Amino acid sequence: MRRSIVKKGAALVLSAVVAFTSSPLFLSTASAAEGGSVSGSFNVLSYNVGGLPDLVSSSNPKEYTVQISPKLNDYDIINVQEDFNYHNELISQVTLPYLTTTSGIAGFGSGLNSLSKYPFRDLKRITWDKRSGVFDNGSDELTPKGFTAATYEITPQVKVDVYNLHADAGRDDKSLEARRDNIRQLSNYIKEHSDGNAVIVFGDTNTRYTRAADNIELLMSENGLSDPWIDLIRGGSIPADGEALMDATNLNGPNYEIVDKILYRGSKALSLNAQSYRLENQTFVDPSGKQLSDHYPITAEFVYSTSSQYQLSSTIGGSGGTGFNDLNQIPDARPSSVALNSGNRVDGISTLYRDGTNLAHGGQSNITTLNLAEGEYLTQATISQGTRNGDKRIFYVELSTNLGNKIEGGQKTSDQIKLEAPVGWYIAGFYGRAGQELDQLGAIYRPLN
Repeated sequence: MRRSIVKKGAALVLSAVVAFTSSPLFLSTASAAEGGSVSGSFNVLSYNVGGLPDLVSSSNPKEYTVQISPKLNDYDIINVQEDFNYHNELISQVTLPYLTTTSGIAGFGSGLNSLSKYPFRDLKRITWDKRSGVFDNGSDELTPKGFTAATYEITPQVKVDVYNLHADAGRDDKSLEARRDNIRQLSNYIKEHSDGNAVIVFGDTNTRYTRAADNIELLMSENGLSDPWIDLIRGGSIPADGEALMDATNLNGPNYEIVDKILYRGSKALSLNAQSYRLENQTFVDPSGKQLSDHYPITAEFVYSTSSQYQLSSTIGGSGGTGFNDLNQIPDARPSSVALNSGNRVDGISTLYRDGTNLAHGGQSNITTLNLAEGEYLTQATISQGTRNGDKRIFYVELSTNLGNKIEGGQKTSDQIKLEAPVGWYIAGFYGRAGQELDQLGAIYRPLN
C-alpha cells in the first residue's frame, strides 16, 4: 500500500500500512481458517458532490460540502466525484478510517476520491484517453477526469476490485464519441486487470440506457456486470432507446433514470448480490430539505458469501505489474508440477496441471521445477517481499507439499507471510500482480474432494 491511502491523523498512517500489507496478526484473522465459508454484507454510496469552485459550480459547495461530511459515515465504501476545491471540508467530519489522498483541485486533479470502512490497496488513477469540451460543451479537457481502481479487503477472504469513474459529459457528437471511448477504455482495463475477481463499478457515468449514442451496456456485457436498479427496481428490464426516463413523481421507481450508476459482479470465490438500491434523495439535504449537490447520491447494499470450492489467501507484495488471477482458468485436474523462475528475486511462477493446462505469470529466468507424484499436492507457501525501484516486489517463494517436498527460489527477507491451505484443501493456483517480475502473490485453495 502506498501513501495514497491514509488513515486520518498522521500518527495512524504507518500502522495502517503495516497492518494491511504484511502483519501476520492481521492475516491470521481469517474466520475460515478451517475451510468454512464467510458471509456478510456491506453498502456502497456513489455521490457527485459538485465540488467545483463556488463561482462556476451548479451546486453550492462552499456552504453545502461541510454538511455532506458527517452523513458519509453511515456508509461502508464511498466513491465521490467532483471532489475538487472543498476536499478538506468534505472529510472534516468523516470518521471512516481509510481515505484516498486527493489528486488536486479543479484543473489539476480528477475529482475522484474514495472513503472506506475497509482497507484497500494498489490504488491506480487512470486518465481517459479521449476527452472533449472546453467552455462551449463542458470542461472535460480542463481537468484529468478518468477512473480509479483499487482492491478492497472486506475480510481476509473477501476481496473486491472497486472502480470509481467520472465519464465525459455533454450530448454533442464529440462528447458522445469521447464518452463511448471512456466506457470502452474502462471495460478493457477491467478485462485485463480484474479477470477472475469480484468487481463493483460505481460513479458518474454520464450515460443513459435510453440514449442510443451511449454504450453503458457494453461495459456490462463484456464484463458480466449487473445493475441493481435494473434488477431490483425494473425487474431485469433494461430501458429501450428513446426519451429519457424522468418521472420525478417517483425518484426510486422504474421510470426515473439518472446518470450515476452502480454495476457489479461476483467471482468463482465470492457470491456477491445486491439486495437493495435507492436514491438517497431525503438524506443529503440541508435543514430546509434542499439537496446538497446537483446530483442525487445512490446507494446499494450487497450480501456476500465465500465459495465452498475456492478460497483466496491474503497476498503480499507491491502494486506494480498487471493483476492476474488463476480462478477462471484452474481446471478440475490437480497440478502435476510447479516451477519458479528466480535469481536474486523470484521473477515468475507457473503451474502445470495433469490435463496439460499451464498457467504462468511473471518473467523468465532460471527455472526450477518440482514434479508432484500421484496423490501429492501443494499445502504451504512462504512468500517474502522486498523493495526494488521504490516499490515492493516478491523476493522469495518456498512451496511445500503434503509429502514434505519443497521448492524455493530467490532471497529470503524478514518481511514475509506463511500461507497454509485449510485442512482438506490444497493450493490449486495463484493470484496477484506481475510484469517482468512477480510484484504480488497469493494462493488459491481448492478442496481435495
